[in-house]
Amino acid sequence: MRSLAESINEHLQGKKFILVLDDVWIPRVWSEIRNVFPANCVSRFVITSRNHEVSLLATRECVIHLEPLQAHHSWVLFCNGAFWNNDDKECPFELLDLASKFLRKCQGLPIAIACISRLLSCKPPTPAEWDNVYRRLDSQLAKDVIPDVDMILKVSLEDLPYDLKNCFLQCALVPEDYEIKRRRIMRHWIAAGFIREKEENKTLEEVAEGYLTELVNRSLLQVVKRNHAGRLKCCRLHDVTRLLARNKAKEECFGTVCNGSHGVFYIEGTRRISVQGENLEQLSQSGGSHLRALHVFGSYINVDSLHLRKPILTSSKLLSTLDLHGTCIKMLPNEVFNLFNLRYLGLRGTGIERLPEAVGRLQSLEVLDAFNSKLSCLPNNVVQLQNLRYMYACTIGTMDIGGIGGVKAPNGLRQLAGLRALQCVKASPEILLEVEALTELRTFSVCDVRCEHSADLSNAITKMDHLVHLEIFAAADNEVLRLEGIYLPPTLSWLSLGGQLEKTSMPQLFSSWSHLNSLTRLTLGFSNIDEESFSSLYALHDLRFLELTKAFEGKKLDFAAGSFPKLRFLHIEGTAQLNKVGIEEGLEKLHRKS
Repeated sequence: MRSLAESINEHLQGKKFILVLDDVWIPRVWSEIRNVFPANCVSRFVITSRNHEVSLLATRECVIHLEPLQAHHSWVLFCNGAFWNNDDKECPFELLDLASKFLRKCQGLPIAIACISRLLSCKPPTPAEWDNVYRRLDSQLAKDVIPDVDMILKVSLEDLPYDLKNCFLQCALVPEDYEIKRRRIMRHWIAAGFIREKEENKTLEEVAEGYLTELVNRSLLQVVKRNHAGRLKCCRLHDVTRLLARNKAKEECFGTVCNGSHGVFYIEGTRRISVQGENLEQLSQSGGSHLRALHVFGSYINVDSLHLRKPILTSSKLLSTLDLHGTCIKMLPNEVFNLFNLRYLGLRGTGIERLPEAVGRLQSLEVLDAFNSKLSCLPNNVVQLQNLRYMYACTIGTMDIGGIGGVKAPNGLRQLAGLRALQCVKASPEILLEVEALTELRTFSVCDVRCEHSADLSNAITKMDHLVHLEIFAAADNEVLRLEGIYLPPTLSWLSLGGQLEKTSMPQLFSSWSHLNSLTRLTLGFSNIDEESFSSLYALHDLRFLELTKAFEGKKLDFAAGSFPKLRFLHIEGTAQLNKVGIEEGLEKLHRKS
C-alpha cells in the first residue's frame, strides 16, 4: 500500500486531475487517503454518498443535495429505458396510464425508474402484459427482479449497527405512503428495547431521536415535514425501499405484513405482525408463541375480526407491543390483561370508553396511549404501573377550552415517579398535590383549572425541572388563570394557555418568561390581550410559532422592529375587533383567520 501511494503521488506531481470517490460510507475514508495526492497540483475531488455525515467533508457551497427526479425527468428516464429499442423512445398511447402508475410507484428514485423500465423493456408492450407486471410488482421486487436496488439496500443494512437496523426494520412494517410520526416511532423503539442509554447525559428519547436522524442522513428515510423549529416531525419510506426492507424483515423473522391478499398470513416464528387488511381469518390459525408485537393499521378494521382472543393473545406470552391505533374497538378482551410482558398498549384514536381495574396487572407497561379516545376516567389500579413512562388519555374536538377533554385521574399518581408524559388530567386539589411528585415529566397537560387551583398548580409545575411541553386549560372561557406565581423551567419549548389572564398582571407575567430561551411555540386562547400587554411578549426572542385564538381584544396588532426576530408562523383566529396588523419587519409566514 505504501509503495502504491508513493507511485500515485509521483505520477500526479504537477498534473491536473479529477478524482471521483463513488458511494463513500464513512468520512474517515477521505482522511486515510488524502495524503496520497500531491498538494502542488490543480485537482478536484468529487465524492458521492448516501450518508449526510460524509457531505460535511466539503464546504457548504460545494455540497449538492440530490432530490428525487421531477416528473419530466422521471418520464424521460423511464421512456429511455422501457423503449430503448424504439427510434423515438416514446410511450404508446395505450400504455400511458400504466406508465404513469409505474412512475408513481418509483416516486422519483432514479435507480428504481431505470430498473423497472429495464424490466418492462423485456416484456411485450401490451396493456395486458404491463398490467400483469404491475399487479405482481410488490412480489417481484421482493424476489430480486431489480437486483441493483436490492443490492444497494443490502449494503445499507449491513452498514447499520444492530440496534439501528432493528429500528429501521420496524419502520418497514408500516403501510405504503404511511407518514411515520417522530414521537410515536420513538416510543415504539423505546418500548421494544431497541434504545439503550449509551451516555450518562443522554436520555432514551435523545438517543432515539439521534437514531431517527441517522436513518434520515443515510437516506433510508425521507423527511415529509419539519415543525416550526426545523425539527423532524414525520417521515416515510420510499415505496421501493419499504418493499425490499419488508422482505428483509420477513426473511429474518423480524416481522411480516398481513394484508389479506395472500394465501399465507402468518409465518411461524415471526416476532412482529403488521395487520393492514380485513380478510384476516387465517391469522388465527397459527399460534403466537414467538410474537413480540402486533400492530394494526386502518380505521376500517374491526378488531373483533382479528380473533384476538384465540389463539393470538392466549399464546403470545412474550407480546410486548399491542398497538390498535385508530381501530373500531370499544372494549379490550380480558386476555390482554394477562400479557405480563406488555410494554406498549396503543389505543389512540379508538372508541375505547373504559379500562378495567385489571390494567394494574400489566406491571411491565411503559406506554399507555389512549389519546383522542372516548376514555373519561382512569382506573384506580393504573397507579400500580410503576414502569409507566408515557400516559396519554384525552378526547379531542370537545367544547372544552383548547379543544381537549381531560380524564379524571385516581389518587396515588405520585407513585408513577418515572412518568415522562402525562396528558391530559382534570385539575383538582388532590390531583395537583399528586403530580407535584412527578418531577421527571417532559410533557404535562391539565384542564378544568379554576382560580382556587392556582397555588397548588404553581407548586407542582415549579418542581418539574425538565418540562418541555406544558398545557394549561381553564374550566371555562371566563375563568381567570392566575399564573403569576408559577416559575417555568428554562427547558420549556412549547407552552399552551387556554383561559383569561389577569389584565393588570399580564405585562409582569409575560416579562417573567424572558429567561425561556428554549420557548419556540406559544399558544394563547381567551387571554384578553390588548395592544399594551402584547408588547410584553417581545421578550420571547426565540419564538417561532405564535397562535392567538380568541386571545386578542384590541383593534391593532403591532409587530415592532426587532420583535420576534425568529417568528415564522402567526395564527390569529376569533379577533372580532382586529382590523389592522402592522409589521415593521416581515414575517416569513403569516396566517390570519377571523
